[in-house]
Amino acid sequence: MSTAVYSDSASERTTQVKIIKHVDPPTGLSRLLFRIPIYAYRIGCGWIFGDRLMLLNHIGRVSGVQRQTILEVVSHDHADDSYVVASGWGPTAAWYRNVLHNPEVGIQVGRRTIPVTAVPLSTEEGADVFARYAARHRMLARHLLPRVMGLSVDGSEDDFRAAGRHLPFVKFVPRNGKEG
Repeated sequence: MSTAVYSDSASERTTQVKIIKHVDPPTGLSRLLFRIPIYAYRIGCGWIFGDRLMLLNHIGRVSGVQRQTILEVVSHDHADDSYVVASGWGPTAAWYRNVLHNPEVGIQVGRRTIPVTAVPLSTEEGADVFARYAARHRMLARHLLPRVMGLSVDGSEDDFRAAGRHLPFVKFVPRNGKEG
């Protein structure tokens, strides 16, 4: 177990996020279960996820092959129609490295297909986004972090903000205001 320490200069508090286990992306049956929403999108049933899950269509940075990944939407800004997601498996997740290499991607949310540009958020922007997400989905965030991401949180806003600093976030911004 390791600890990541973050100092909040505004409040002079130090928050520690404990990494309680190393988590790898799912394999085998778990991977199949995580991929079920991809198949739902492929047969035109993405609408059942509303705007909670999105399908990311991206290109492999090494292979050049079209890839698809399901991501949970952490935030949706209705003003500019942008979507924010976190890389729960960290900065080494294949989709995350792929969109950094080639940020011109497409997303599907519900019944909509949108050409977007992937923009990585700063550590502090990620902390703010995750604190707002945790406030809306407190139980999910409190149980998701230790089980899926290996991070221990006490449920406080400071702890969720510190956890948000630990995760890479990406904002998907629509290109030219066009939907597909």
